[in-house]
Amino acid sequence: MEKIKVVVHGAAGRVGQEVVKAVSAETDMQIVGAVDVKASSTELALPDSGKIPYSKDFKAMLSSVKPDVVVDFSIAKASMPAVRIAAEMGVSLVIGTTGFSADELTEMEKLAKAKKIGIIIASNFALGAVLMIHLAKIAGKFMDHAEIIEMHHDKKLDAPSGTAKSTAQAMVAARGKNFMPPSALGEASPSRGVNSGEISIHAVRLPGLMAHQEVIFGAAGQTLTIRHDTINRECYMPGVLLAIKEAAKRKGYTYGLDKLLGL
Repeated sequence: MEKIKVVVHGAAGRVGQEVVKAVSAETDMQIVGAVDVKASSTELALPDSGKIPYSKDFKAMLSSVKPDVVVDFSIAKASMPAVRIAAEMGVSLVIGTTGFSADELTEMEKLAKAKKIGIIIASNFALGAVLMIHLAKIAGKFMDHAEIIEMHHDKKLDAPSGTAKSTAQAMVAARGKNFMPPSALGEASPSRGVNSGEISIHAVRLPGLMAHQEVIFGAAGQTLTIRHDTINRECYMPGVLLAIKEAAKRKGYTYGLDKLLGL
C-alpha cells in the first residue's frame, strides 16, 4: 500500500513540531515537506536524522512535493489562504487551527465539495477533549445551568478558546434550547465572560498552564464537573493521525473529531 504523503503547514509551531515527529514515525505515512513563515533554511531535520524540504512558500511546496494531505496548525489568517491553494490543487486537509469565522467554515465546506477533496477540521484533536464535549452534551439534557472555565498558557492568541466555544455550541444543539441564566443577575456583566446559549465562558491565560477546560453544571443541592487536562502536546497526535488517514480517503467536509469516532 502506498504511503500517505503529508505536508505540515505551521511546522515551526509547538503543535506543528509534534505533527512532524508523529508523522515521521508512522509506517503508512511519509512526511514530504514542511511550511512555516519562520522558515530560515530550505531543509528541515527529522527526528530520524533525515531531512525534508522546508519553505515559506506554501504553493511552491505543494507544486514541488505533491502531497496527499496537508496538516495545518497555523493561525486563521494564514490558514484560510492555504486552504484555498490546497483545494485548488486537489490536496486534502486536516485543520487544527481555530478562530475561523462562520463564513470561512462555509467556504471550506463548499471547497471540499467543489474540488472533491477531504477537509477535516476540529477545534481539539485530543481524544479526551472530544469525550469531554460528548459527555457535556449528554449532561446538558438533564441539567439546566452550566458554565465553562477554560485555562491556557499566556501565549495563546485567542480567547475564549475554540474548544470552549465548540463545547457550548454542541451542548446547546444537543439540548435543543438555551441553558438557564443565573436568576439574580439581570443584565449581563463583562465579568461574566462570553455568553453562548446562556453558558458563560471564562478564559484564563497564565504562564504555567497548557490547556485545561471545566464544564460545570449546577442544580438544586448539587454540581457536576467534567474536566479535561492536556499534559503535553503529544495528546493531540492520535487524533491528528486518525484524521490524516480519513482525509486521504474521505471526500467532503467534516467538522469535529467526534464524527470520526462515531460519537
